[in-house]
Amino acid sequence: MPALLAAALAVLGVFLAVIGLYGVTAYLMRRRTQEIAVRMALGGQRGQVLQLVLLGSSKLALVGLVLGLASALAACRILSSILYGVKPSDPLVYTVSAPIVLGVALLASYIPARRATRVDPMVALRHE
Repeated sequence: MPALLAAALAVLGVFLAVIGLYGVTAYLMRRRTQEIAVRMALGGQRGQVLQLVLLGSSKLALVGLVLGLASALAACRILSSILYGVKPSDPLVYTVSAPIVLGVALLASYIPARRATRVDPMVALRHE
């Protein structure tokens, strides 16, 4: 039962992270609409805009991942009394969870990035 509860809380945490990252990325894309429109009006391709947005989001996700891993390693002593059957510094847990977090972060930022590639430069530049 405790393992099921921990798994449910982990899924809830990932879900909340996805919603938060999506919201932040969508907000940032709305604020950068004119910049993206200027880039596209000057000859920027949709793929370049998509790459720009995903690269920015992945940098933020990597910073968050590094800070999260550092915090988890620092809290190993506290976690050792809570975890059963898993060492707090188990490399398998960190190896499996890091790509999942990065993948989810890129997936959450992909939708606003696709929306940013569909910006019509003329409409975006007229609207101020």
